[in-house]
Amino acid sequence: MTAVTAHIGMSLDGFAAGPHQSARNPVGVGGMRLHEWLLGTRAWCEHRGLEGGEESADSDVLADAMHGIGAYIMGRGMFGGGDGPWDSAWRGWWGDEPAFRAPVFVLTHHPREPLEMKGGTTFTFVTDGIESALDQARAAADGRDVSLAGGAKVVQQYLAAGLLDELTLHLRPILLGAGERLLENAGNPVLEPRKVVSTGLATHITYRVVR
Repeated sequence: MTAVTAHIGMSLDGFAAGPHQSARNPVGVGGMRLHEWLLGTRAWCEHRGLEGGEESADSDVLADAMHGIGAYIMGRGMFGGGDGPWDSAWRGWWGDEPAFRAPVFVLTHHPREPLEMKGGTTFTFVTDGIESALDQARAAADGRDVSLAGGAKVVQQYLAAGLLDELTLHLRPILLGAGERLLENAGNPVLEPRKVVSTGLATHITYRVVR
């Protein structure tokens, strides 16, 4: 059965993005520090079609996170391009061949025609809510898992609606002081720890969401 999963970085003080987010800096001031644990890993390099990278526990965590994903869901802010009606020239942050290599469903209030990219990624823009996006993603995933690609508000919405099966927090030993909190407005889910992997760069905690 298709599971709905989310992997997201968080600071020790609970932020999934830094302060002063903008169209040019969507993760906010200091927000990229949340992701430093993955950037030098072998799994990240392979995912981006690059050579090199370090074999490590962090790399294994990332490889597991990307395994078995048949479709993704993300928010408008994650896809980028600013607010309001779409600028058709904006095609995402990832160039002509995004590394998703799977269908991606973008939550938005503004309609846009599907965007087919090289390498198997197609962005479909969903204007009728999170349940519709999930129904479409499950159909496209064809039995594989659906992953929430971010940002924080998307994870919050699916948690609050009881639609998330598994949440993995990549907890970085940093303090951002301000920004976008991950677990605000997320309802009252029960999170049951399933696995903890601690490295020098992050503590990766996987929770089963108990309904």
